[in-house]
Amino acid sequence: MPPRLKPKTPPTTVLLVRHGTTATTGKVLPGRAAGLHLSDAGRAQAQAVAERIAALKRVDAVHSSPLERARETAAPIAAARGLRVKVDRSLLECDFGEWTGAELRSLAKQPEWATVQRYPSGFRFPGGESFVEMAARAQNAVSALVARYSGGVVVAVSHADPIKAVVADALGTPLDLFQRIVISPCSVTAIVFAPLGPTVLAVNHTGDLASLRPS
Repeated sequence: MPPRLKPKTPPTTVLLVRHGTTATTGKVLPGRAAGLHLSDAGRAQAQAVAERIAALKRVDAVHSSPLERARETAAPIAAARGLRVKVDRSLLECDFGEWTGAELRSLAKQPEWATVQRYPSGFRFPGGESFVEMAARAQNAVSALVARYSGGVVVAVSHADPIKAVVADALGTPLDLFQRIVISPCSVTAIVFAPLGPTVLAVNHTGDLASLRPS
């Protein structure tokens, strides 16, 4: 759920950044497997998003999922602002359990795949998390950031599914429709959290960020 803020609480902007491309992006379900680093293309993407975020007047903190690909994306973002990356386990990828590392092409042939795509709220990964648990964790993570950096701007580097879940919640969209949202590598999703509710400024944004503000 979006954070419940007091009437006079200043708005807080959260920039959700998906990590950059790895050697397996689009091929396997990497999940929380350790040792997966950004590819050359991913490092270039990370540098580019760091430059886009550096154009903003203010960034108060950079938080990141503990997985290597996320931390490697967060590093240039933080360095450009003279900040240190704060590792945040609540921003972790969904725990895909026994599906971790499986080829997406093979998973798409499984009968459960239709449930993953069309009824995610009713699915739990074998030996892992349910989408409902993942969504609640991601939403609580953002609520904690909003409370911690009240009135500020914070970058949260995470993964596609957690970011999609936060976007769906901010838009008041059921979790069962969150697969319709696309979150590309090193895209920026900007959400402003204010007392009367969140305002989604951008989703899957890969361009200039300097002009983003509520209308």
